[in-house]
Amino acid sequence: MNRFHVHVHVIDLDANIRFYSQLFGAKPTVVKPDYAKWMLDDPRVNFAISNPHDGKRPGVAHLGIQTESEQALAVIGDRLKAADAVTLAETGVTCCYAQSDKYWAEDPQGLAWETFHTHGEATSYYAPANNAAAAATACCAPTSSASKPAAREATTCCAPSAQCC
Repeated sequence: MNRFHVHVHVIDLDANIRFYSQLFGAKPTVVKPDYAKWMLDDPRVNFAISNPHDGKRPGVAHLGIQTESEQALAVIGDRLKAADAVTLAETGVTCCYAQSDKYWAEDPQGLAWETFHTHGEATSYYAPANNAAAAATACCAPTSSASKPAAREATTCCAPSAQCC
């Protein structure tokens, strides 16, 4: 069964960990200096918060669907491709302290959607992907653009970059 994913950028991580722990009635399953995640079964959601990077504002960073298998990810990826919505496909990317394969997409309003299958943990928030096409990009949603997704160049949102900090 797939799991709904919500990632929110927050300014005060500790205050937000306290708030969401109370809201969900559970402590986070992952806590890092710049990130926390709850893997909830009721409701079935992967809820993550992090400090914004690259000048992003607090608020919803992106929505998504976490799959339990590579096959389930491929099915969703095919549906997104049929909708001409895929903005970036990544394999072997380290993002949010996890190793994952992903499809990034945008809905008609430009809201970022991340569909992903996680196949391991990582010791860092971000590291380049193993494939050449995604190696120059970072995790956590390509920057939204008004141009057609297939024509736009992938950019970063939440990993440190040369333009950041």
